[in-house]
Amino acid sequence: MAVPFGKTSKARKNKRRTHFKLVVPGMVKCDQCGELKLAHRVCTVCGTYKSKEIIKQ
Repeated sequence: MAVPFGKTSKARKNKRRTHFKLVVPGMVKCDQCGELKLAHRVCTVCGTYKSKEIIKQ
């Protein structure tokens, strides 16, 4: 059975974990109001998607 040889150093541990990071979601400007919104979703401010009113406000 495999047993760790010794303590894993901070550098070695952090090298292994370099791909664990937060990713910023794709934000785009709304065509109608100009606010930032998530791509391919209805704007939460004006309620439009692809220049069509989806949510009545």
